[in-house]
Amino acid sequence: MAGIAACSTEGPGIIDVQLALGQQCLDRGGADRARAVEWFRIAARSGDARAVNMLGRCHEHGWGVPADPVLAAAHYRRAADLGDAWALFNLADLHCRGLGVPADDAEAYRLYAAAARRGNVKALNMLGLFHESGRAVAEDGAGARQLFQAAAEGGDCWGRFNHARLLLQDGRTEEALAWFARALETGFPNFYRGMAAALADQPDPRLRALARRAGELAEGSCPSPVPGEGQLPARSAGRVRVQPRIGSLILGFTLTRPLRGHPLPGRERGLAAHAFEGHPR
Repeated sequence: MAGIAACSTEGPGIIDVQLALGQQCLDRGGADRARAVEWFRIAARSGDARAVNMLGRCHEHGWGVPADPVLAAAHYRRAADLGDAWALFNLADLHCRGLGVPADDAEAYRLYAAAARRGNVKALNMLGLFHESGRAVAEDGAGARQLFQAAAEGGDCWGRFNHARLLLQDGRTEEALAWFARALETGFPNFYRGMAAALADQPDPRLRALARRAGELAEGSCPSPVPGEGQLPARSAGRVRVQPRIGSLILGFTLTRPLRGHPLPGRERGLAAHAFEGHPR
């Protein structure tokens, strides 16, 4: 995720400064993470949704505080009520994994869809995975492809990976190679590790070369093209305008559709085994 951006040409306000200080402490790690939590708490007192969401991140991952997914969910819910798209996404993740909240595919889908309608590009990738695997909605391969492509075009690394994965499946190898390469431009360490594992045993030497490159990025032996994990998103980070063809997919969801209860694609073999890891972690 991107770093903090000033919200006007006059420079950052006091809340933006508080958030930036919190981010700096978070980036330094160690004992400074507890100081990060304090800065986020100070910023959250004003009702800033970004600060409340970051408190949720800290409590979810145990950054500067004991890990507490129940409290993380409460922070995400409050930030979502304040209009934060990332909080909707993060709360959806918890429901998807049953962490701190009941495992609930229908609720996860609803929240991902809400985040996508607010322009969160990573949510489009997650919706694609639900459509592909038939979780919460009926299996819809064509719809999944549209969602992956939209996420890829919006810059999401997992969206680019999944779009490339299906292009490769279709025999469109040159296009797939280009999208796999573009995925490395917007990835983060856990993504690089996943991509390296997914492509390492592919028969095409060009795919194996991409796997090696991803492994190097994961280990830090090559300069990473993106900031580190756990960063505070800017107000416009990871946002796209949802096109009508995509909006019709996510707006068409209703709770009357049956829960399919499919296992995570990660339990399957092949490239799809890595597809359901589309979290900005």
